Amino acid sequence: MDTVTMILQDPPYGTEKVWNALRVAQALTVVESRVNLFLLGDAVGMAKKGQDVPKGYYNLGEMLQHLIAKGAEVRACGTCCKARGLTTEDLANGMTIGIMADLARWIKDSDQVLTF
Repeated sequence: MDTVTMILQDPPYGTEKVWNALRVAQALTVVESRVNLFLLGDAVGMAKKGQDVPKGYYNLGEMLQHLIAKGAEVRACGTCCKARGLTTEDLANGMTIGIMADLARWIKDSDQVLTF
C-alpha cells in the first residue's frame, strides 16, 4: 500500500481548497492508499470539534472524522494550534496535535506528498 501525505494550510472555510483536498484524500482511501493529513496555519481550525455550519454546507470536521474512520491519520500543528488558542481538548476525536518532526517523518516515509 502506498502512502500519501497531504499538507493543508488554508483556512477551513472561505475557500474550497481544503474541501477539495479532503475530497482527494477520500478518493485516495478508495484506491487503498494510506493517507496522512498534517494541518498547518489556519487549517488547524478544521480539526475543532463542535463545528456548526449552515444547513447544506459541507462540514470539514465531519469529513475528517470519516477519513479517520477509514484509517487516515490527522495531526494539527502544535505551534499553529497554540497561536490560535486550541488545545487537545478542543480537537475532535481521533485528531491529535503534532510537531514538525512528525511531519518530517511522514514526508520521509511517504511515496507522495501533496500540499494544499
